[in-house]
Amino acid sequence: MISENLVKQITFIKEIDKIKYIQRRTKLFNSDRRENDAEHSWHLAMIAIVLSEHSNDDIDLLKVIKMVLIHDIVEIDAGDTFIYDQTKNHENTTEEKKCAERIFGMLPEKQAEEYLQIWMEFEDGISNEAKFAKSMDRLEPLLQNASNNGGTWKEFGVKYETVYGKQKTIKKGSTTLWGYAKDLIEDSVDKGILEK
Repeated sequence: MISENLVKQITFIKEIDKIKYIQRRTKLFNSDRRENDAEHSWHLAMIAIVLSEHSNDDIDLLKVIKMVLIHDIVEIDAGDTFIYDQTKNHENTTEEKKCAERIFGMLPEKQAEEYLQIWMEFEDGISNEAKFAKSMDRLEPLLQNASNNGGTWKEFGVKYETVYGKQKTIKKGSTTLWGYAKDLIEDSVDKGILEK
């Protein structure tokens, strides 16, 4: 006999397949194809594993991986908000929390509570794990835009000050990676792919 928990877990697994259809504005490295949320989340998990030694603080890497894998699941309902959107707040957690409660609520109660808590911890950005996870979330599109000769910076007229302001979150999770990011931003200005 199939347990109720397994039925709920399979239902959730089917539901989150929808994340593959959520298109982001950023494009794959050296490509004209937009990345989807599933690709983004997978890439962040790999980046976190590879770069974990550069965290400012000791971290629970498994927790970071969970954070980056589930942080955008809410976009199944809420849609993707472009990090440089000037009309919609990227930190719209009230709307997104309702989405998180619906989607994670499909799981058995204990798992639902764990995933919602991890999602909220990421959004709050206070714990060592959340700071590092958010650093990964900001680093990836920076690397993508630099690889695409300005990518969405050029496409949407995003200027240096905005990029710098959004990217400085990296420093909270890793001063080493922030140093790299700052150099990349300045190099992008020098190359003319980011307007000052």
